[in-house]
Amino acid sequence: MYIPAHFAQRDPLALYEAIERYSFATLVSGAAGELTASHLPLLLDRSGGGNGTLLGHMARANSQWREAAGQEVLAIFAGPHAYISPQWYEASQVVPTWNYVAVHAYGRLELMEDRAEVESLLARMVGVYEAGQPQPWRLDEPAEFVARMLRQIVAFRIPITRFEGKWKLNQNRPAEQRQRVINVLSQRPDENSQGIAQLMRGVSP
Repeated sequence: MYIPAHFAQRDPLALYEAIERYSFATLVSGAAGELTASHLPLLLDRSGGGNGTLLGHMARANSQWREAAGQEVLAIFAGPHAYISPQWYEASQVVPTWNYVAVHAYGRLELMEDRAEVESLLARMVGVYEAGQPQPWRLDEPAEFVARMLRQIVAFRIPITRFEGKWKLNQNRPAEQRQRVINVLSQRPDENSQGIAQLMRGVSP
């Protein structure tokens, strides 16, 4: 990923938090000169390996797992993003741009073969994504249903070998111009604008 120095996010804790918050990822792999991408929720095990480990699963009918097994893959985590109009700077010789947050994580994809390990992963994922529900759903369906479901998916882990983050939040603009952008975004009702405004408040040029 192209990352100018003033947009680079080098704090591992900030990268972990972004992966966990924006966990619906794009998983990219290559085989026979072609690229394949799947859109999947990925959990982060911070204690797994030197840089953490990503955990997930995909449909067995999705051929990507066969192509990607044992190969280096790229997981892209996209945070909020917002168009920035040059009019908001109230300055001359400026151009439109886009503010956003993104994390790229690289590693070799390993298949998870042990049934107990796969069931544990599914229970963990359900626990994470059901946590905000008034009455969280649990993976306590009949054994026959669970067994059938397990046959239809392939679980995997990706020990992270390296990761990089880009927080493009107008750090290259003067403070007064950045504040004008924050003011405009704060007045907009959509989550992306609100998210970028909040992130801009917490980032110094």
